[in-house]
Amino acid sequence: MCGRFTLTESDRDVLAERLGVSVAALGDYRPRYNIAPLQDHFVVATEYESHKIVPARWGLVPRWAKDNSRAGQSINAKAETVEVKPVFGEAFLRRRCVVPADGFFEWTGAKATRQPFWIRRRAGELLLFAGLYEAWQPKPGKSETTFTILTCAANSTIAPIHTRMPVILSERDADDWMNPREAEPLSLKRFLLPAPDDQLVMQPASPLVNSVTNDGPELLVGYTGNRQLVFRF
Repeated sequence: MCGRFTLTESDRDVLAERLGVSVAALGDYRPRYNIAPLQDHFVVATEYESHKIVPARWGLVPRWAKDNSRAGQSINAKAETVEVKPVFGEAFLRRRCVVPADGFFEWTGAKATRQPFWIRRRAGELLLFAGLYEAWQPKPGKSETTFTILTCAANSTIAPIHTRMPVILSERDADDWMNPREAEPLSLKRFLLPAPDDQLVMQPASPLVNSVTNDGPELLVGYTGNRQLVFRF
């Protein structure tokens, strides 16, 4: 699964360039080191062949829902069955997106001594998680957009600590995935595969990650990633 992730780029101009959007579109963006379920973030979608930023809360709520009580159970969607699940089916057909990140966390060990690991690309580039987004109405006249991250079977890098991992799209696949005019959405499931085994690395992170109230660079113990690499899609 994917239950926490990061987006730590501090240069708004660099991030906007990487995502193919304007700096103004990033709004009040700030680096995040511990993005957790039910928190506000944003996704990237396609509109009229251009990328757009969509502010959204993590935990998909379908448009027909009466309340958001099950949002915490919808932070991830299994790639294998996403199109047949009532919660995700409509979004899969019409509202596919990518969730920008530069790492995610998984844990190992006994509950009392769980060790978090931060998982990222070897060279520090962005990760583009396959996602879905949806809008629902908490009350008449008010709309809230929510999102989920698709997961698949873990590759050999992640498998020693977890059986699942987020689907990570290449820049070319990301544009195809987001295309709202795709005539055969089921064909897009060809992208929903584990990342290559040599693409990701894991490193121990601080136990401070365990609390969602902590959200600073001290959570990424020993990280020296390259912030100069430009990632475009």
